Amino acid sequence: MGVNVSVVAVDAGNSKTDVALIGEDGTVLSTARGGGFQPPYVGVEAALDVLAGALDEAFAALPGPVGSVGSVGHVSACLANADLPVEEAELAEALEARGWGTSVQVRNDTFAILRAGVDEPRGVAVVCGAGINCVGMVPDGRTARFPAIGRISGDWGGGAGLAEEALWFAARAEDGRGEPTELARVLPGHFGLDSMYALIEALHRGTIPLTRRHELTPVLFATAVAGDPVAGALVERLAQEVVAMASVALTRLGLLEEEAPVLLGGSVLAARHPQLNDRIAELLSARAPKAVVRVVSEPPVLGAALLGLDVTGAAPEVHRRLREQYA
Repeated sequence: MGVNVSVVAVDAGNSKTDVALIGEDGTVLSTARGGGFQPPYVGVEAALDVLAGALDEAFAALPGPVGSVGSVGHVSACLANADLPVEEAELAEALEARGWGTSVQVRNDTFAILRAGVDEPRGVAVVCGAGINCVGMVPDGRTARFPAIGRISGDWGGGAGLAEEALWFAARAEDGRGEPTELARVLPGHFGLDSMYALIEALHRGTIPLTRRHELTPVLFATAVAGDPVAGALVERLAQEVVAMASVALTRLGLLEEEAPVLLGGSVLAARHPQLNDRIAELLSARAPKAVVRVVSEPPVLGAALLGLDVTGAAPEVHRRLREQYA
């Protein structure tokens, strides 16, 4: 007899992909990690090739051969850059064509973070990393979500957005168009430069790659803690944005007046900056008094696997066994 894989769980982010093969009893049979999933930049097929490499490694690590044709069941893929339902459908079709399982469901990767942090598919998650996103779900299958594709969809925040805002205020402070702020000193100082003009020139000419702007987000938070009003106002605006997204998602799902989890994830929120996270809890307590706020510590691939078990109708003890292995 061979190994039966009930769920192929995939959590694919911009920088890395995690795969877990789950047995019928909830046992994690094998895992693997691959590169980032970026179809907007490399194309869908090239992005799927990255997934294929991680899947090949995971299948190679199984404790025995796959039992037979059809012994690999449901593919639960939570993917970055699947921001719209139409994109989820297109990626699901592309995954089905690869024949990696008997059925496929694709969701945005934020759903994996939410499902990882709750014992049933019920609650809301706000993720703030490079960007910002929010999703919610309830057991009857209804979901709440936002397009989350930047300013054209009404987004504000995320690590990249905060860095740009900080640079904007710092530039105007130095040349006199804006109010004074310590950001004009500490942002260039982070890169060993003595002025915002020097930093602007370095970013514009590529001496400092634009990708390094994310390094300025922790500098912004440190400046806010030190009492700078401009930096503090940016942190306050982010707290308000997180609460706005969570409150709208709770309202859409009918959870605003019920005890419901609101999970915080992503590098910015997981850093647990007291000025930000405490303020989120304070603001949310006024908008949704019964919301239970916490930072997600469970790995998102667990959420992808649990979503897969939800689809297969696995028993509660199977869910528990799977979660225990990621405790």
